[in-house]
Amino acid sequence: MSDRPAIILTSGGLDSTTCLAIAQHDGFAPLYSLSFDYGQRHRHELAAAAAVAKSFAVAEHRVIQIDLRQFGKSALTDSIAVPKDRAETQMSAEIPLTYVPARNTIFLSYALAWAEVLGVLDVFIGVNAIDYSGYPDCRPEFIAAFQSMANLATKMTTTGHRPFTIHTPLISLTKAQIIRRGIDLGVDYSQTHSCYDPDPQGRACGRCDSCLLRKKGFAEAGVLDPTRYI
Repeated sequence: MSDRPAIILTSGGLDSTTCLAIAQHDGFAPLYSLSFDYGQRHRHELAAAAAVAKSFAVAEHRVIQIDLRQFGKSALTDSIAVPKDRAETQMSAEIPLTYVPARNTIFLSYALAWAEVLGVLDVFIGVNAIDYSGYPDCRPEFIAAFQSMANLATKMTTTGHRPFTIHTPLISLTKAQIIRRGIDLGVDYSQTHSCYDPDPQGRACGRCDSCLLRKKGFAEAGVLDPTRYI
């Protein structure tokens, strides 16, 4: 077994699942997956994250419960309609309503705390700065700043001999490139869930920003889209 354990932030979506596959392929082991029940609109993505964790036989899969609904101001945690049928230029023109305030900062903070308990110095997150919806916490500058802070923040990083590293293997890839990479690694994308506004059966709306970027990615990758749409 490798002596390079890693935590992977997993949402049950396409990107984080590909990230998990990359970590496994690169020899990180054991792998731990971390998901969040943060008051999002639905639980289909959490079911997908659990299925993905099982298929990759991770050492432990944890779901952290926090309530970001108490702050709201996001279409994912508040009574705000999810934007639909938008062109890519609209998606990237401004920070969208689906942005959850400080979400990745909060998620990475939990990952850092668990990493210190486990003695893990490597965390993977599937952020992307190419085919994304304008979220500020998906940019390389944010990741670099958090990593710098993390190395000043814990006992393990201030007294140890190795730095804490945040891996972002997808950050400069298009959605099509991410999908091709996942297919090469044997990812079963039918297990994943990306939609912001699915129906009660978990079928994707096909019209939100996430669905549109996912559809585009599969089309450009020349790969059959296994998503169940309404």
